[in-house]
Amino acid sequence: MPKKRSGGGLTTTQQAAKFVGVAVLSGAVLAGIALPAAGALGLAAKGTVEGFDEIPANLKTPPLMQRTKILDNEGGTIATVYSRDRTVVPLEDMSPYLQKAIVAIEDSRFYEHGAVDLKGILRAMNRNVQAGGTAQGASTLTQQYVKNVFVEEAGDDPDKVAQATQQTIGRKVQELKYAIQVEEELGKKKILENYLNITFFGQQAYGVEAASQRYFSKHAKDLKVEEAALLAGLVQSPTLYDPVNNPQTALKRRNTVLQRMADVRDISQADADKAKDVPITLKIKRPRNGCITAVSGAGFFCDYVREVFLTDPVFGETKEERAKVWNQGGLTVRTTLDPQAQESVQDSIKKHVYKSDPVATAVSIVEPGTGKVLGMGQSRPYGFGKDETQINLSVDQKMGGGAGYQPGSTFKPIVAAAALEQGISPTQQYPSPYQMDYPSPVQTCNGPWNDKDVPVENENESEVGPYGMKEATAKSVNTYYVQLISQIGVCPVTKLATKMGVGRADGKKLQQVPSITLGTQEVSPLTMAGAYATFASRGTYCTPVAISSIIGPDKKPMDVPKSKCSRAMSERTADTINTLLKGVVEDGTGTEAGLQNRASAGKTGTTDFRFAAWFVGYTPNLSAAVWVGDPRHDRKMTDITIGGSYYPKVFGGQVPGPIWKDAVTGALDGKPAPGFDTIDIPDPVKDPGKGNGRGGKGDDGKPGDTDPGTGTAGGNGGDGNGNDGDGGDGGHHGRRGDDGEGDTDGP
Repeated sequence: MPKKRSGGGLTTTQQAAKFVGVAVLSGAVLAGIALPAAGALGLAAKGTVEGFDEIPANLKTPPLMQRTKILDNEGGTIATVYSRDRTVVPLEDMSPYLQKAIVAIEDSRFYEHGAVDLKGILRAMNRNVQAGGTAQGASTLTQQYVKNVFVEEAGDDPDKVAQATQQTIGRKVQELKYAIQVEEELGKKKILENYLNITFFGQQAYGVEAASQRYFSKHAKDLKVEEAALLAGLVQSPTLYDPVNNPQTALKRRNTVLQRMADVRDISQADADKAKDVPITLKIKRPRNGCITAVSGAGFFCDYVREVFLTDPVFGETKEERAKVWNQGGLTVRTTLDPQAQESVQDSIKKHVYKSDPVATAVSIVEPGTGKVLGMGQSRPYGFGKDETQINLSVDQKMGGGAGYQPGSTFKPIVAAAALEQGISPTQQYPSPYQMDYPSPVQTCNGPWNDKDVPVENENESEVGPYGMKEATAKSVNTYYVQLISQIGVCPVTKLATKMGVGRADGKKLQQVPSITLGTQEVSPLTMAGAYATFASRGTYCTPVAISSIIGPDKKPMDVPKSKCSRAMSERTADTINTLLKGVVEDGTGTEAGLQNRASAGKTGTTDFRFAAWFVGYTPNLSAAVWVGDPRHDRKMTDITIGGSYYPKVFGGQVPGPIWKDAVTGALDGKPAPGFDTIDIPDPVKDPGKGNGRGGKGDDGKPGDTDPGTGTAGGNGGDGNGNDGDGGDGGHHGRRGDDGEGDTDGP
């Protein structure tokens, strides 16, 4: 006879029976909580009729978190990302063995009872009272499904997960009411389908399709009976019955499920015994989650796509809303990444810069006229180990990058374009000495800039003007561009730069200082590639885009951000810059970047102390930026070995130039090779100088000798700088040598 509590009253078993009776009378059959012997003593308010009625009637079912696939522009998979590795499939795509196995082991009377199994509850309570603890539960599949919905809604928040799984009377009664609603609205088959898609099976696999792929590398519809039984057995305790780490325990659990299937006549005893004799044979497919698993070095591009999603209002008004959509997954994101271009970028990087080098490189490729990002890579791989990083060296800080790098002389074409837009002629000359101070004052958007005695010099002492714009650009003459920005002012330059998408990588505004002409303000490679694409498209700037289309979890297209194209400069200005920058790769500082059999243009850049070197260039159908340097801005690129080659000094045309050439050559292999629209830029007319010499007398030739005599050099005629010209020839044809005549005037 059951014992009474000390002090009299009902026994524990009687207390439990009374609790069940209260629940039944209230119209809510008690959820099959795995109730310990003393569990019925403290009934919560939710166990009363009044409390039960106060529970909201509608269960809000969140969309299930699923895998998101990120594809290149040809449909190839770049990476799979997820908060929950799950692929939702309909019931018909699940093995019948699996459906029977899960019902047999978890809720064998599933098709006979309603939302709750009262018979199972009484059996479990009796068992638990006898055991003096929690020995058996009696939650139906429907109740388990409701609980999993709460867990899914909690996401990765540990506090919310704890609340969703807490074993309290109030929580169980709440689950019960929702279970009743679910039974009424969905029906048994849909509940089973939802349950098998939401349940956790261990090894980061949620839902039967992900679990089947994880353990057997096959679809859930193809599972054999022994495989289905193994998965069904995992649900109760994915860690305890994990076949990877606990194979013997998993085998016993699998065989228990097989026997249970035989007991309820889902399979014959003979089939069960045969299946029990089959050893567990796994074909593990390891989790490959996140951008770190991206192919062809596209991990940073993959990260960039995620940042675009999280920051663009197209995907939600707030960052929280956007993050929720991304984390729920189930998206198929087709990007702009061109696999040919990406492969070429990676091949070029590996050829020229090693990941263990003291400096790194980053390359970005953009399509002119569309803004599509075609390639993005860097020498420091995506990862957490030595010589690896999670910082995207190609993009701005807000998009997962760093604070940027000074672009050096690659900024000069923007200054030249601003000057042309202001009416300056491309033949404009300046004295351009080797060394000078910045002129002062210089007009800015905020008033005059006044700073005396700020020196600037050219790379080589031989670079002494006067120069016109074409020669100054080809030779990258600093003092020319200082004088140019001093004439037009800083404001037109920063305004045009903004139109071309150029902003500081740290998000701050471009500073109103004349030194901007020499590229002193930090930017990212993607920014520079996009800016130079403006020249390639004859003056039209298009904002970079990385996403072409997205199919949502409901298989319907989603809105995606579009590139915004606008005219930044006139076609005439762009054509003039194209002409200037063609000269850079043909006979200027960028000859090592020049392409074979294809029109190209570009500009080199090297910063003070050689902390960074650049080549930014383009063809009519592609624009690319290459940066080389130390991301921490510590290592100067002098006396340095990069990619196995030693360099006393690194120049923009010397290391970044060949990287650009190889990357772009491969990216455009087999593609059309259009030409540029160019203009004629005449060499500037220089002021004539005056010569002052006459030729000397030639020596007499020997009689009959046909060789000329050797005359004394004639006086030099003046050139455009007032220097002397060349002298005349000496004697000839065996006669007395003629007087050499120096030209008296320059051109």
